[in-house]
Amino acid sequence: MQLSNLQTAFINNYQGNLPLLERPFLTMAKQLSCSEDQLLATVKAMQENKLITRFGPLYDSSRLGGGLTLAAMSVPENRYEAVTHLLNTYPEVAHNYKRKHKLNMWFVLATETPVEIIQLVSRIEKNTGLTVYNFPKQQEFYIGLWLHLSSDGKVTTIPVPAADYQCTNTDSIKLDDIDRKLVAVTQSGLPVNHTPYQSIAETTGISQHDVIQRLKNMLSCGIIRRIGAVPDHYQFGLTVNGMTVWDIKDKKVSALGETIGQLDFVSHCYQRPRHPCVWHYNLFAMVHGTSQKEVNNKVKQIKGLLKKNCRAHEILYSSAILKKTGLRYVA
Repeated sequence: MQLSNLQTAFINNYQGNLPLLERPFLTMAKQLSCSEDQLLATVKAMQENKLITRFGPLYDSSRLGGGLTLAAMSVPENRYEAVTHLLNTYPEVAHNYKRKHKLNMWFVLATETPVEIIQLVSRIEKNTGLTVYNFPKQQEFYIGLWLHLSSDGKVTTIPVPAADYQCTNTDSIKLDDIDRKLVAVTQSGLPVNHTPYQSIAETTGISQHDVIQRLKNMLSCGIIRRIGAVPDHYQFGLTVNGMTVWDIKDKKVSALGETIGQLDFVSHCYQRPRHPCVWHYNLFAMVHGTSQKEVNNKVKQIKGLLKKNCRAHEILYSSAILKKTGLRYVA
């Protein structure tokens, strides 16, 4: 894909760390050596061309007190289309992928409270007549897909750079009604204009200063992971994703999960539960690449690090994107 120097620089620098200032695009434009209007036009064009799927805060469901889980079903091929249609009608289904495995439908569920996850799983089972295997996160070792575009057109994934606003308070905080309204308004993205925070202020009925301060507070306690552009990695050439799953001794999974989560090419790494007689893997690591060969080579590196601690592993390649929307936490 041929991108302008400005497009490349914007993607490389602003998948996070959007300035929390009255004129954020003006600040970014100065760093990128362009005018504010030129940058605004560039970002709007990338949105229109689907190079950017959204632009705004990335919220952490667990910090918001919501429910979030990965789930899977084994769907007969002759029912696959019908079950996909039914499942995708649920607003709580954010992502849904077809994967090459006996468990051939994998989807992410996001609800406002954890208990609603269990209720939703039961409802899906009742409406489909199929067993839903629930894989809630038990430990998070790493999450963060950050693309780096090189001058020769190649794309790689790198660890998320250090944030301007670090998470300094790991204690959970209680959101008030204004916070919740702010989350509801911004979870689908920020306006791309000269004063996006002022636009949010007018929508929420609070001052621009209050909007900025509340966003800073949510960054400091981890409710917001980062604020910036979310590129469509498929559009940029990372068209192959392998969900790698590993059977690790439970007493070793914490240390090994931390090791695997630090690899440059791993975008998500979690411990998730086993399901006896059906699923014996407890470590999940998502690997992206431009080809299946590239992903396979990266998986070999993981296997080399795990050595004898790994009893078995598989790579579940996605063969179709059935649904992909931003997570919604607050109605």
